[in-house]
Amino acid sequence: MEYKYEAKNRTGAVVKGTVAATSEDGANQKLKAQGLTPIWVKKQPKQININFQHKATTKDLKTFTRQFATMIDAGLPLVQCLEILGTQSENKWFGAKLLEIKTLVEGGSTFSDALAKYPKIFDELFVALIAAGEVGGILDTIMKRLADYIEKRERLQRKIKGAMVYPTGILIVSLGVVVVLLKWVIPTFEEMFQDFGAGDALPAPTQFVINLSRGFTANFPFIIGGVIGIVMGFSLFTRSKSGRRIMHQFYLWLPIIGPVIRKIAVARFTRTLGTLLSSGVPILEAMNTVAKAAGNVVIETAILFARERISEGRNMSDPLQEANVFPGMVIQMIAVGEQTGALDVMCNKIADFYDEEVDVAVAALTSLLEPLMMIVIGGIVGGMVISMYLPIFEIAGTIE
Repeated sequence: MEYKYEAKNRTGAVVKGTVAATSEDGANQKLKAQGLTPIWVKKQPKQININFQHKATTKDLKTFTRQFATMIDAGLPLVQCLEILGTQSENKWFGAKLLEIKTLVEGGSTFSDALAKYPKIFDELFVALIAAGEVGGILDTIMKRLADYIEKRERLQRKIKGAMVYPTGILIVSLGVVVVLLKWVIPTFEEMFQDFGAGDALPAPTQFVINLSRGFTANFPFIIGGVIGIVMGFSLFTRSKSGRRIMHQFYLWLPIIGPVIRKIAVARFTRTLGTLLSSGVPILEAMNTVAKAAGNVVIETAILFARERISEGRNMSDPLQEANVFPGMVIQMIAVGEQTGALDVMCNKIADFYDEEVDVAVAALTSLLEPLMMIVIGGIVGGMVISMYLPIFEIAGTIE
């Protein structure tokens, strides 16, 4: 909460301002700690927040992490860093949460514990790295690693989303064109054919398309309802534990998309594990955090299986190989990293390699999907248009 105050400083000058505190007594104590003698302290009325953004974006988190690392490296106190970044954040909602975290830290909470109270903003990986930085006294270094990790993760996600924008747009537009043809254009052609007296002797392709249009138009509400029902049912299915496992296994099995998804999962797994290990996080705790951040139930199960075997005294490479999820090269490089005692370095090298592999795979997938979609969609739309023009050609030939 914010409290307005009027106080005298050491020279006797009257100063005004606001201070964040959990109570009026807490505000008075803060002012006294700053060398101010309070004249009056009042709770500031809540202001209507006209900012409708109620979440922290990746950009907000990346900017905060990078700026925080710079400030800590420059020697600024942690509380002051939070105060500055909270008040200056473009995202007012995120800035308010930073000020709440600042209040918790001032109340005696550790930085990592305060962050853990906001899991929708700071995930387990973020909190685990901050905790390791606090214990090792290398919070500035940890924040820099976190900023690098967030930037690389965002770059990977941006590449994937960018590769899917064009095919998705083409698919949506094409479906819209098919709907317009079936519901409005083809019925117009049908009426025209009947006016010409050719409605009873249409070519087979034309009759098929007209019948398809009739069925689509007559059952349009049911079709829309069915599509909505399928989408909702699929959404509920994928949210269930068994449904997610089946779908994630299916994604990995797909002939063209599966290898790309596997490479993305490998890059995410090794990047996260390398960042945690290089920051001093124990391997069992690191494996648990990595599993939750895997993004694929099959990959998560393999990582947790390896974690269980590591807790029994085994190495990491053997159980990962038994899981039969990760490529052989990854297993071999992890084994070398374990033998040389440089597993964190090896994981980061694997991540760098697979980041490049993802770039190549996404580019190849995009170049393959675009012509394939154009052929399929062009064939459907073109076939419907040609079917409608076949009777016109016959009529024109009869007139001649």
